[in-house]
Amino acid sequence: MQTEKIAAKAGKTHTIYKNSSGKRVPGVTTILGVMDKPALVKWANNLGLQGIDSTKYVDKLASVGRLAHYIIECYLKKEKVDYSDYTDNEIKVAENSVLKFFQWLESNEFEVIASELQLVSDCYNYGGTIDCICELNGKITLLDFKTCKGCYPEHHTQAVAYKMLAIEHGYLIDDIKILRIGRDEDEGFEEITVGKEELHTKRFLLCRDLYEVNKEINRK
Repeated sequence: MQTEKIAAKAGKTHTIYKNSSGKRVPGVTTILGVMDKPALVKWANNLGLQGIDSTKYVDKLASVGRLAHYIIECYLKKEKVDYSDYTDNEIKVAENSVLKFFQWLESNEFEVIASELQLVSDCYNYGGTIDCICELNGKITLLDFKTCKGCYPEHHTQAVAYKMLAIEHGYLIDDIKILRIGRDEDEGFEEITVGKEELHTKRFLLCRDLYEVNKEINRK
């Protein structure tokens, strides 16, 4: 299993996943890109009606979200945060978001097992980066952090795909939770337990097959 990162636009990085044979494989989020997302279409349409460029709006929110993820990652790994790539406003909003995570920590028994864990499945040929595996209130729990206004069904499927990766690599996972960390007071904070794992597993594997079919159809 190999992973590497390549630079992308606006300071982003894109992780390349390779299986044990050295073959490049798609990531979880790429695979789930084949799914229809009607809520996203409606949201973008509403922004357009308000005269807001959805692309620029998404880039701004994504930057804050990446920083919030990064601050939490540094905390879990006991590393220093490098703020040099972010504006003062992005830092302010991201830190406000992360405060909710720390408040959540205070009311739970929490011990980190792994953070930002990059894994590749040789069984299903896909990769993914797990935000956190921890012991949470006595259960080995996979945590997926979402800095967003709301969670959608595909987020649950994504988290289950991460659990599949973890199990293939020997981690025993008792529970899956999504921590939705809002970027401002209006967006709030939410702990969501992921259920219907069998159905989400089935949906992810169907998406995995569809991804390959689409790739073959689009091949020149």
